[in-house]
Amino acid sequence: MDQQSVQSMKSFMLRNSTETNLNLYDHLTRLLMKVMDERPHNVVDVIEDMSCDLKRALFEDKQNTLQDLPQSIAAEELAEQQRLLFCGPEEVETPLPNVSEVGFYLEQAGVGLGREELHRIFLALKQLVESQMLLRCRLWGKILGTESSYIIAEALCKELEEEEEQKTEEEAEKEERQTNNEENETEMDPLPQSTYKPPPVVPKETTGTGANKFVYYVCKEPGLPWVKLPSVSPADITAARQIRKFFTGRMYAPVVSYPPFSGNEAKYLRAQIARISAGSQVSPHGFFLVVEEEGDEEDDALRDNCERNPDFEGVPVSEMVESLSSWVHHVPHILEQGRCTWVNLKLGEDFNEEEEAEEREEDPDEEEPEVGPPLLTSICQDAEMFSTPPWSSRMSSMLTAQHSVAVLRSNLWPGAHAYACGKKFENIYVGWGLKYEGEGYRPSVPPRPQTEYPTGPEITEALDPSVEEEEALKESLEEQEAAQEEIEGTDEEKEEEDDD
Repeated sequence: MDQQSVQSMKSFMLRNSTETNLNLYDHLTRLLMKVMDERPHNVVDVIEDMSCDLKRALFEDKQNTLQDLPQSIAAEELAEQQRLLFCGPEEVETPLPNVSEVGFYLEQAGVGLGREELHRIFLALKQLVESQMLLRCRLWGKILGTESSYIIAEALCKELEEEEEQKTEEEAEKEERQTNNEENETEMDPLPQSTYKPPPVVPKETTGTGANKFVYYVCKEPGLPWVKLPSVSPADITAARQIRKFFTGRMYAPVVSYPPFSGNEAKYLRAQIARISAGSQVSPHGFFLVVEEEGDEEDDALRDNCERNPDFEGVPVSEMVESLSSWVHHVPHILEQGRCTWVNLKLGEDFNEEEEAEEREEDPDEEEPEVGPPLLTSICQDAEMFSTPPWSSRMSSMLTAQHSVAVLRSNLWPGAHAYACGKKFENIYVGWGLKYEGEGYRPSVPPRPQTEYPTGPEITEALDPSVEEEEALKESLEEQEAAQEEIEGTDEEKEEEDDD
């Protein structure tokens, strides 16, 4: 190759690109120098990537020293919200139990949420008490969900109860005004009215009594805002007993089930909390006493209240483990009606034994009132389900029995536990919020679809015959008629011959 050819080839390689203003000669020079400096393994396989890196480095802005802000993840945002829990005042009296002590006993029992999470929950409960002015508050438990979980706080607040009562009175007045206006309008131009009467709706228990004795707040994580759950109605409890549904963690998500549940997940959660509390909240025998005041015979709601026994001296741990009669239910039982106290739907008033006895004498076909087990009933009277005992008891440690605690576990509501040690006890629930259903759950079978009409050849639609089929049918009918006429003719001839 002569010198002129070399110069022409070099000049061709020195031509700048119209898009990047680069030339091949300088790029190959830098690429070869990079290869000789780095000496990568299998250079023929990576030389294309090295070429792209060289081009990319030429277009980076080396004068800019600003760095991109890292994107915050969900864990960092949650930690920032939980940091505010540790910034409040320390020496403030709150109506909260000693969560550190409760966590210690739960850890001895082998249940609970762990020290770190329990301490964050305690700070979140403290924040809830200060913001809502609660009279009493405790950790009810934690219900797990498929997407997120619910941390549940059980509280008592009179101010909120009074506000709810005022709201219900105002709503009742508005309804009366609307009905009066509708009646006035219909008087001028009456419309035909239906004679159908829907079945009476079981009224909801007032706030502070029965299943609505306490107010419940939930949050997904400590530090996130608390949300108050609505009060539970008998219809919600009745519907929750017929379905089995996992929680998603989204309070306002619809509950898709069969039979249908009329409400979102917040109502279903509140109904399950009421059922779990009524079935698994227990205490040592003698710790509570039933409140007996004037007027208890007339008002069943007052008999659902109990107060702490100041003379309670505790039950030995060994006795509480060996005998289930040492434990009692201190939460009222929920009847089949969906309430803790039976109500006569015809009268719209709570059950009274004397009045009901007089009515049964007058009308023997009257519906009998439903009566559940009284308050502070021993758990040894609980019925078995699916050949499974309702409770299991054990001692936290057999090696140091003098310092162990009695642990009680519910088999009907997996996740419900209680411990007792001396004069102290506590209940907690950590589970999926579902009741034990034996070996497998079988949902309700939907009803069979009704038949619209009976099937048969009279109503079965057939295809129209073609022209050829019609002609063939016509010919066959004519042949049959001709054959029939011949047979009749021969019969007549035979009869004539016989007459002759």
